[in-house]
Amino acid sequence: MAKHRNINKLSKLLQEVLVELGEDTNREGLLETPARWAKSLLTQTEGTKENPAEHLKTIFELPEDIYPDYSEDMIIVDKIEFSSLCEHHIAPFKGLTHIGYIPNPNTRKIVGLSKLSRVVDLFSQKLQIQERLTNQITQAIYDYLKPLGVITVIQARHYCMIQRGVKQRNSVTTTIAKRGIFTEQNNLENKFQNYISLKLEKKMG
Repeated sequence: MAKHRNINKLSKLLQEVLVELGEDTNREGLLETPARWAKSLLTQTEGTKENPAEHLKTIFELPEDIYPDYSEDMIIVDKIEFSSLCEHHIAPFKGLTHIGYIPNPNTRKIVGLSKLSRVVDLFSQKLQIQERLTNQITQAIYDYLKPLGVITVIQARHYCMIQRGVKQRNSVTTTIAKRGIFTEQNNLENKFQNYISLKLEKKMG
C-alpha cells in the first residue's frame, strides 16, 4: 500500500511539472503520463531502499587446489550493463562496468558472479554520480570479500551532455577505482586494462 501511495502522491506532483512546462495534461497522450513517470522514477531509485552490499554476503570458499599460494590470477566480470540517474540534472547515464578482483589466499573468499551484477544494479538505482558509483562498488567488494585487490572501471554516456549544454553525443566518461594491491602494482592494472581493451575491441569489431 505504501508504494501505491507514493505513486499517487508522486503522480500529482509530476502532473504539476507537466503543467508548468506548458502541457495540457488532459489530452489523450498525457492522461497516464504522470503515473507512468512516477512508476519509472520509483523503479530507477529502488537502490535507495536496499543495501547493495548485502548481496556480497553469499560467499563461497575456493577449493584447496585453486590458488594454493599467492597468485596474480584474477576473477573478472566485464561488460555489466547499467543505467542510472545523474543527481545534478536527473538525466540518465548508462554504460558498462568491468570488475576484477584477486581472492585472498588466506580467506579464499569468492562471491557468486551474478551477485556482482546485482551490486552494480542496486548501487546505480539511485540518484548518482559516476565517480561515487565506481567507488561504492569497489569499496563494497573490498570490505566484504577481503580480496588482495579489486579494481572497477566504468564507461558511460551521460545524457546531460548529449541532450543539453555542450551536446557531445559521442563522449564517453571513464572512471577507475582501485583497492589493495591494484594500488601498488601497476602491472596488475595493466593486465586488467589490456584484457578489457581486447574484449571491447572484439565487441566493437
